[in-house]
Amino acid sequence: MATDRYRYTISVKSELFQQIEDFRFERRYQTRSDATVELIRLGLEQVRRTDVTAEEEKS
Repeated sequence: MATDRYRYTISVKSELFQQIEDFRFERRYQTRSDATVELIRLGLEQVRRTDVTAEEEKS
């Protein structure tokens, strides 16, 4: 079955793995992949907000 999603593998230490699992179960994501995608999305949003704030402070 074709998909429009890219696949890749990451390796994490056990502590980070457990944090991802906790996030997944607390928010009831069906898959670890879905939880990881959401964490990445949230992280990227935060980085963008931080970048915008830094640019505004320079002005």
